[in-house]
Amino acid sequence: MQAREKSAWTVFCAAAALLVATPVGAEQIVPPGATAQPVQLVAFTEGPVWHPSGNVFFSDVTNNRILRVDPKGQLHVYRFPSGRANGLIFDHQGRLIACEGGWEGGNRRVTRTEHDGTITVLASHYQGKRLNSPNDLTIDSRGRIYFTDPRYGPRNDLEMTDEHGRIVEGVYRIDPDGSLTRIIAHEVVRPNGIALSPDEKWLYVVDNDNLTLQGNRKIWRFRLREDGSVDLSTQKAIFDFSPGRGGDGMAVDTQGRLYVAAGTILPTPTTTTKFPAGIYILSPEGKQLGFIRVPEDMVTNCCFGGPDLRTLYITAGHKLWSIRVNATGYVPWLKGAKKTLGF
Repeated sequence: MQAREKSAWTVFCAAAALLVATPVGAEQIVPPGATAQPVQLVAFTEGPVWHPSGNVFFSDVTNNRILRVDPKGQLHVYRFPSGRANGLIFDHQGRLIACEGGWEGGNRRVTRTEHDGTITVLASHYQGKRLNSPNDLTIDSRGRIYFTDPRYGPRNDLEMTDEHGRIVEGVYRIDPDGSLTRIIAHEVVRPNGIALSPDEKWLYVVDNDNLTLQGNRKIWRFRLREDGSVDLSTQKAIFDFSPGRGGDGMAVDTQGRLYVAAGTILPTPTTTTKFPAGIYILSPEGKQLGFIRVPEDMVTNCCFGGPDLRTLYITAGHKLWSIRVNATGYVPWLKGAKKTLGF
């Protein structure tokens, strides 16, 4: 951990009863009566990632920091300022990779925190133009990092345009040699969450264009080639949250099922309450298999963790939540990390 970690906070202990619904006939992924419980209370939580040491890392975007909850439930500041970090993941060497976003204090880049605490910039520009606001990311078995680059909020400082002058909110791949490739451009309007299937044959991207009621709120599936490129001809919408808030971050279990943070409690001029706030459990083809209700208006992301990878950690509103499920999470970086770090 970095030298800048600070004193632990007291665990936020309030419990909240959640409705867990599974359609009739679907596999009982969530145990009967199981409820998500808040682990910590902070400002605006995002990007959870579990480490085999028992620590859970997540972003506090509003306060511009990355936090760490230790195995005893104590909260530490892992990095401040964080460049308005959002999505987080570890690489195969157990180093934390962060999408640093935009707005005030945002660095608009993807970085790696080395074991000694130094920061390595992996991507900040593409073809000489500054990234918009890296949001979320995943990694494959070869160490290739895939990340989304949308922009939510002010758009007056965007540089990323195509040859026709159109803004590009794309999806990119960082190869182990450091090269940066755009793999999706205008096929997705505003990419947010991103995930790989366990066999790495499919790339899932959440398209959440919430500027208008008619904007995309779809989950797209693309065929991923061996070289890490995307077969754009295979693009398929497998789920549509319209006209609700839409999806945000997501996780995947070993069966390839998606756990998508989405929905809202309170309607806005560009959303409805057709999809309540929570985690939507979907088959690889997009059939809804279950739902975990979280009593927060903004459910942002989730990840699997715990010794058996059957604990789902959820960032929502001001809290980090957890719930035990009857499914084993697929953690793409963990197999490689076991080889290099020995855990």
